[in-house]
Order: sequence, then C-alpha cells, then structure tokens
Amino acid sequence: MRRRTLTRQALTGRALPDTIAPGWLVVQVFGTVFIAVTLLTAREDAAPVWALYGAAAGCWLAFVALDRRRPGPAAVCLAMGALLSAAALGPAGDGSAIILTAVVLGRFAALAVPSVAAIMATGVAAMALSVLSWPLYGASAADAFGQAALLLALTLIGINHRQHVVQRRHAELLLEQTRRAQAEHARAAALDERTRIAREIHDVLAHSLGALGVQLELAEAVLEERRDVPTALVTIRRARRLATEGLAEARNAVAALRQDIPALSDALAALAEAHRRDHRSAVRFDPSGTPRPLSSGAAVSLLGTAREALTNAAKHAPGEPVSMTLDFTGDRVRLRVANPLTGGGAPAESAGFGLAGMRERLALAGGTLTSGQDGGQWQVTAEVPE
Repeated sequence: MRRRTLTRQALTGRALPDTIAPGWLVVQVFGTVFIAVTLLTAREDAAPVWALYGAAAGCWLAFVALDRRRPGPAAVCLAMGALLSAAALGPAGDGSAIILTAVVLGRFAALAVPSVAAIMATGVAAMALSVLSWPLYGASAADAFGQAALLLALTLIGINHRQHVVQRRHAELLLEQTRRAQAEHARAAALDERTRIAREIHDVLAHSLGALGVQLELAEAVLEERRDVPTALVTIRRARRLATEGLAEARNAVAALRQDIPALSDALAALAEAHRRDHRSAVRFDPSGTPRPLSSGAAVSLLGTAREALTNAAKHAPGEPVSMTLDFTGDRVRLRVANPLTGGGAPAESAGFGLAGMRERLALAGGTLTSGQDGGQWQVTAEVPE
C-alpha cells in the first residue's frame, strides 16, 4: 500500500506535505502562529507602535480570509500590512517590528497575483522606512541599513519563489489545454471514423440492395407474365445469395477501413464478374498502365465508386453493357465506368446519397469525382493521387 501511495505521489508531482495539507495553507497557518507569538512576546510601551502592530496583524488576517476567494484585495491587504509594520521599525523598542515586516513582506513577495513591479515597489518602500529610522529616530546606521538589506534579500527570495509558482501554474494550464485538445482530437477522430464506416456501409448496402431489388423485380415479372415458377425460384435463390453476399461485403468493408485490401485490379475484376453474373449484362474491365500500390483509403474509395456506378447502371440501364477502365498514369489513378443511356435517364444525385457519398469518399482520399453524359453514355470518372 505504501509503495502505491508513493507511486501515486510521483505521478502527480506532489510532495508528501502537499498530501497532508496544501502548501499555501501551511504557510498561512505558520505565518499566523508566528505573528501571534511575536506580538505576545513584544516588549513595547508606546501606544503608536502597538497601533501599527495591530493594524499590520489585522491586514494579515484580512489577507488570510480573502486569499482564496479574492486574491487581488488580499494582496493589497498584505502590502499594506508590510508597510505598516515597516513604519514601526524606527520607534520600536525591540526586534518585533523587523520580524513582523519580514514575515509579511516575504509572504507578499511570494504571491503570484501582484506584478514583479508592485512587489519591488513595496519592498523598496519598506526598505526606505527602515533607512529613515536612522535620521528620524536616532537608530544606528548599521542597524538601519542592515534591516534594509534583510528586507531586500527577503523580497528577492520571495520573487524567485513566485517565478517558480507562476511557471508551475503555466505548466498546469498548458497541460490542461493539451488534455482538452487531445480529447477534442479523439472526439473528432471518432466522428470521422463513424462517418467513414457509415459511408462504406451505405455504399455496400446500396449495391447489394439494388441488385437484390432487380432480382426480385425479375422474379415478380416472370411469375406475373409467364407463370414460370422454376425460373422464378432460380431468381429468388439468386436474390437470397445476393443478400448473403451483401452482409459479407458489409463486414469486409468495415474491416477494409483498418487493414489492407486485395490488389485494386483484382478487386475490380471480381466486382465486374459478380455484376456480369448477377445482372446478366456484359461488363468489360480494362486495366492499363503499371499497377502500383495505393493507400487503403484510396483503394477503398475507388472500389466503392465502381460498386456504386455498377449499381446505378443496373438500376437505370438494365441489361446494357458496361465498360470499366482503370488507368495508372503519371502520379494519379483514374477509374472510368460508362454505360449507355436508356429511357430511364441518368442517375439523379438528389435521388439518394450514392454519388454524393462517392464524392465525399474520394475527397477524403484527396481525389475527385465527375459524372455526366458523354456521347450518349453516362460516365463516372474518379481520380485519386498515388
């Protein structure tokens, strides 16, 4: 248990006294006790000196009460207490005044709230009151300048401690900002991953469900028009197989987001063969150029674009031949999918999220997508950088 406690302290950067009580509270308590003992043991007969002592002690108590809630006014009270106790250096009959001044000024110099200029100004004022005790009250020059030197040393020590406190607070603030930035980055990455998975699932399901719908329409037409039950059963079995393959493709699509996929040319050739088999339409796939490895994101984007384009071809131009080319040229890879326009017209982007999803997918991979009519054909062209 003790080892775990020490490890926890090392990780949090807190020393053992800080686990008992905060450092600022220890200083406040010891300072209050020290001032109380000093006043109880003071040997003074002059009422003005006791008035200065009482005012300085009151300023200290006000500082203790306000420090955590209103640090600005608390620092002002502490500066006033330092100057009031310094004003008693001349008429004081013993060393109580210098003790009070040293405690209050040292604490004030260590505060992070006042500026260094304000701390130095308060310290110089206290030293000036100490030096003035020589000509005004007949104190020895050695005592007067010795007290001033002591106050200067305490002021510089307090400022040095203050710099460490300020640096520590800046480090804590920077650490907190870094943690927030990391949390936001993790949240943005999670949202991006969700978007990618949703886009991939949509493309796979759109392809599978589109093919499934074509097969079911064909089965319905065979039953209604020709009453051909055997052919309808074959079509329905094909539709069931497409549904099964669609689920498998959905799982593979999610896995492809996190691991390498097969060679793009092989994956496109298999996609063309599946479309030819399922939709009974000719698909010509022509790769050209020297195949080069692509990033997983670019390969998945092009594969999803081909799948969506083939689904649109089966939906808007059923039975028509489809041509698909993959060109490795220069520093880019270009995929073209074209099919003749029929009475069904061209795919409309407003009809669904297919073309919009392809365009977003390619944009994430640094690519572009164009689609439109070209010489009586509907053509989809996707490009990605290598």
